[in-house]
Amino acid sequence: MPTKKPAKQIDIADFLNQQHLCESLTLNEVKTLMEFTEPVFFNKNAIIADIGEVGEALFFIIKGEVVLFFEDHGKDLEIGRLMEGEVMGEMSFFDRQARSARIRASASDTRLLKLTRTMYNRLRVEHPFIAVNLLEHAIISLDHLFRRLSVDIASFNQYMYGNGPLR
Repeated sequence: MPTKKPAKQIDIADFLNQQHLCESLTLNEVKTLMEFTEPVFFNKNAIIADIGEVGEALFFIIKGEVVLFFEDHGKDLEIGRLMEGEVMGEMSFFDRQARSARIRASASDTRLLKLTRTMYNRLRVEHPFIAVNLLEHAIISLDHLFRRLSVDIASFNQYMYGNGPLR
């Protein structure tokens, strides 16, 4: 569960420095995007999103690191890590399917910006250029995840089967 710390805010400079999304937005557009989000803070090992939930928010990682887990017979198996500057939760958010992974904060004082579905829908109508850039950012994020998994699968096949994948 997120810890609410009203005294702490996400500084716009932190957001600008961490998000590749900001490269294509003006400073005013970044400020507008931040008005549609809310800061959330998690302590180490706190569950940010769980298996089976439908994503009702996207998260931008401002500080810290998160770990993705798959549950296998009651045990959490780490399947990936996301770092500062990455977006997460986009798969379930956009396809509205239940999450297949548990997302947990792996650092104390993990700082995220949360964009809820309601606010995203408003953003699409009121600021379509920002929403399009956000979609492109989500696509790139998914592409990076797919490429990392492809390398992992290729390495696993090489390890298991020798010179190449099993035919």
